[in-house]
Amino acid sequence: MKLVGTIVCGLSLLAAVSCGNSSLSVGECGECTNNGTECASGECEGKSNCKGVESNAVVENIMSRRSIRNYKEKPVERALVEEVMKCGINAPSGQNKQSWEVRIVDDPAFQNEIKAAMAATGNERAAGCFYNAPVWLFIARDKSYDFSTIDCGLLSQNIMLSANSLGLGTVCLGSPVRFILTSPDKDKVLSKLEFSDGYELCICIAMGYPNEKPVAKPRDFGKVKFVD
Repeated sequence: MKLVGTIVCGLSLLAAVSCGNSSLSVGECGECTNNGTECASGECEGKSNCKGVESNAVVENIMSRRSIRNYKEKPVERALVEEVMKCGINAPSGQNKQSWEVRIVDDPAFQNEIKAAMAATGNERAAGCFYNAPVWLFIARDKSYDFSTIDCGLLSQNIMLSANSLGLGTVCLGSPVRFILTSPDKDKVLSKLEFSDGYELCICIAMGYPNEKPVAKPRDFGKVKFVD
């Protein structure tokens, strides 16, 4: 019950910060059906895809969120990043261990150091995988807790949804983890990130003001089944 209460509180928090237009009703979505095909195509972007269900800010925020790979050359105010992180750390976690640590990098000089270390792996994709986003979030997990990767995933989703509600774009990235951890200069980068002993880098998130409006890719509701 404690975990359920935490999830409800988290959803309430997202509703409080959502910038979506909660006055829209699902009926305005036209012919969207329960399988989500039409909505996933972007025709009813930002609204629930279930007829007869009242829309709300949380649902619209979830349905409108997209992975952004093109950002404006505009810094993000640290106060806004802090607001996103307050939402992030209110994610549920196993036994409330909060088995994550987050390091926020918005200093271009350090970002260049990280890109150089990643490029040292010899992969030509390394330097560009943050898509020129002005803010990079590095998330590490507690290796002593076997569900810490799940906790970090829940944290990441809260970060990305709250960022979307506040007018920011995000993209969740795995490549920087691979490039940093395989770089000959990884110790230099990791020592500067200053994660606690026993924590390892597992997820990165790029964040900034979006410079694109991607169309949603189709979702397969067939993977979801009721079991009687």
